Amino acid sequence: MSDQQSQYPVQGAGLGLRRPIADKLMADPPADVDFMEVAPENWIHVGGALGKKLRFFTERYPFLIHGLSLSIGAPSPLNEQLVRDIKDFMADHGIRLYSEHLSACGDDGQLYDLMPIPFTEDAVKYVARRVRRVQDILEQRIALENVSYYTPIDSSMSEREFLLAVLEESDCDLMLDINNIVVNSINHRYDANEFLQAMPAERIRYFHLAGHYVEAEDLRIDTHASAVDEQAWQLLEEAYDLFGPVPTLLERDFNFPPMNELLDEVRRIRQLQNDTEKRKVANG
Repeated sequence: MSDQQSQYPVQGAGLGLRRPIADKLMADPPADVDFMEVAPENWIHVGGALGKKLRFFTERYPFLIHGLSLSIGAPSPLNEQLVRDIKDFMADHGIRLYSEHLSACGDDGQLYDLMPIPFTEDAVKYVARRVRRVQDILEQRIALENVSYYTPIDSSMSEREFLLAVLEESDCDLMLDINNIVVNSINHRYDANEFLQAMPAERIRYFHLAGHYVEAEDLRIDTHASAVDEQAWQLLEEAYDLFGPVPTLLERDFNFPPMNELLDEVRRIRQLQNDTEKRKVANG
């Protein structure tokens, strides 16, 4: 195994497992899907028929989990019981990596939305301290995701500076969301390629790819409810040129198309990865 491959918990092209499509995937488990991902909060302590359904997939595919509610940047105390439950869940299902959003999603209660964190030095130190605690409990590193946001709370630092500082201060890894770079670059008027080029290759564990909604020419909404936009496909190809064929997961949360249409997007990811490998070989 190469050094680059050993950096990644999985390989190839993945698909987010969602309950509305689980039965269709069970009926004909796709060979084009190399790995899957779930939100742990939706499956922890779930037994019965649903628990057996999850086990069907975790016995057949490598799995990652992507959290929704750790709220790593919130002012409320860190939910350490959730972290312990996640640790048990990962052990029970042989899950290879836990990633979370670099955001807040509540204070005393759950907001069911991802709120931006102030881009400040104080916030860097606060978030990093909480990330380090999570890693201590899990006894392994986690990956943080660059999130989409619409109104910055405090822009003392840029989004890029803040993300890089948190990764460095907490010594955690990065789950890079390609679509979120596209969305934020349009909404906040920065160069997506420059942002991409600044990412620390050695911390990247995998990519996310999803669709978004075009609200206006200068406003994109991250929905995970449509096909992947061509700008995101283009940026993904550029990301592969920069970092190699990083494992990439397709996210689709709502408005599911016919299964073959969904899998076509997974296959397109694989094709781009294969093309990258071929170019690498051709260039020596």
